[in-house]
Amino acid sequence: MENAHLRLGQLEFRQSTDKISTTLRVHCDCYMGEEEQGLLLSTFGGDTEIAAISAAVAGNSAFSLKFPGEDGETSLCVRMGENAANMRGTILIPGMSHPVRHLVVVSQALRQNGIDGSTYLLNYSPDVAWSLMASVMGLPARPEWGSWVIDQLDLLHRITPLTGFGCNPYSIRATRDELLNILSQGVRGMNLGFPETNGPVQWPNFTVAEYLQANQEEPLPNMQRGI
Repeated sequence: MENAHLRLGQLEFRQSTDKISTTLRVHCDCYMGEEEQGLLLSTFGGDTEIAAISAAVAGNSAFSLKFPGEDGETSLCVRMGENAANMRGTILIPGMSHPVRHLVVVSQALRQNGIDGSTYLLNYSPDVAWSLMASVMGLPARPEWGSWVIDQLDLLHRITPLTGFGCNPYSIRATRDELLNILSQGVRGMNLGFPETNGPVQWPNFTVAEYLQANQEEPLPNMQRGI
């Protein structure tokens, strides 16, 4: 936890009227978005600040976001979009007289993850990506087909890194019909095989804690390796 504040972002909201100007700043520990279109935002602060940020999100207001990166500090003007969902919680810290309020904002696009052909991943993992797409889109698929399908999507430049910090966010652009076509090609080309005996398909289990932890050892798509 040493120098943890150096790894946090800062979210700023400004509102001006004829008589008064208000500026609120809170810490942010995670952001995922397509540049200035926010998908997920995690921030914390006091009662007043978090209540105001929550109200501003509901009004689709703009925020100023600054966060650390490999190439220095990044500054964005972000919006979470209409119909974004607010989820508030409380963090109790020993020795503090008042609890810290935690706010997580999830955009409508992220709540509909995979339905419209855009699959978002907070922390990129081929196994999680394939499991999510197969489940949400109701694909006739098997877990071991994932690596081949993900490779085909990578070759088609459908896997793209997103803007963010505190995570390893990516998006995969593929509709159900496109994935079915890829599966059809894989079966016809004998790149995808069926089991010798009938039986239930056993998909791997992923816990929330495992998924929320960024996997630094996970290989990135080919385009991120310079291939």
